[in-house]
Order: sequence, then C-alpha cells, then structure tokens
Amino acid sequence: MEAQQQQQGSASGATTPSAGLTAAVAPSAFYLGATVSDKNMLRTKDVAHLVITPELHQYVLQHSLREPEVLGRVVQATVDLSYPARMITAPDQAQFMGQLVKFGKVKRIIEVGVFTGYSSLALALALPEDGKLVALDINPTWTEVARKFWREAGVEHKVELRLGAAVETLDHLVNSAEENARDSFDLAFIDADKVNYYAYYERLLQLVRVGGLIVVDNV
Repeated sequence: MEAQQQQQGSASGATTPSAGLTAAVAPSAFYLGATVSDKNMLRTKDVAHLVITPELHQYVLQHSLREPEVLGRVVQATVDLSYPARMITAPDQAQFMGQLVKFGKVKRIIEVGVFTGYSSLALALALPEDGKLVALDINPTWTEVARKFWREAGVEHKVELRLGAAVETLDHLVNSAEENARDSFDLAFIDADKVNYYAYYERLLQLVRVGGLIVVDNV
C-alpha cells in the first residue's frame, strides 16, 4: 500500500480513523507467509510468519490510510446501533480494493454481502461516474444503513441493491437472458456467510468476464 505523509483537513475530507474505530473493524494481528528455506522443498514447517503487531498495524494505517470521512461515519453508525462491527471490511482492505478498481479501470462490480455498506461505499466511491455496483444482501435492516450513506456520499445512483438469498439472485443473473449478466462484471467481492462461499464463487465465475477479478474475504 502506497505510503504517503498524513494530510490534515484535506479538501476531500479524508482522515485517518481514530484508534477506537480502527480497532473495531481491524484485526489486532495477522500473518504474512515468508519462506525461510529452499522454496523448491517448501513444507508447512518450513514457513515462518511475520507477525504484524497492533503497533505495526497502527503505523501502517497512520502512514498509508486515507479514509474518507463518510466511511468513518458508517463505522460509527454501525457501532452506535450495536451491530457487529467486526463484520465491517477493514479500512485498509477497503482502500486497497478501491485502488484495484481505479488501477484496473473497473466499471462493473458485483458484491455478495453488504452489511451496513462500508465496502460497497468504498467501491462505489472508486468507480467512475458511469460505473455500476450490484450489491447482494438478505438483511433489509442492515442495508438501510448502507442506503443512507450511499445517498450522503452521492453514489446511490451507482449502486443497485438486490435483497434476497444471494445464491438465488446469482442463479437468476446467470440464467436470465433478460439480465444478460454473464461475463459482464469486471470485479466481484465476496464477504458473506462462509458456508456458501463455494456456491457464490462458482456462480461468479460465470458472471465475471475473462481477465476480471474475484476478491474473497477471510480466506
């Protein structure tokens, strides 16, 4: 992730989130695999792990994260409503996905799992004005929070929310001639009920174009 000097009070409203809000949505430690022996003879016991401590993680956030203020409000609203904030995409991950959208000149995205809309808002903000995000979720209460912030951020016109069981919605997109959705998406993001990940992935293979990207959370 590109490291830049922290900007205070920028015109874009980008801020570094408070430590409290960051802790609510980001892991305290995670691991990056790094080989320590012959790569051609790699086995599980040959892999070391670089532990990213909370202090190091906070340093990375302070020097690379540019979180728009509206995204911070999504986190705060989720916490205020006593919804499980751990389900929110980590801000550094959301920023990285936004960079994928911009660098890849992505115009059509499909997201499985919306919750209160943090990741969908980050993706929609990165899309061009004529971009489209099809967002799938089953919970109308949580997604009402998402709708509120899509409107506030001025990206509601880019987002098409489809409520219902995601497998059924994906099957409809795959099989409907009227939808004409096969091979039409540049990027897909899965962050939903883990038991159905394989089902989502298999269907998205038919919806994402050749050369497109499927991003899967928590794997």
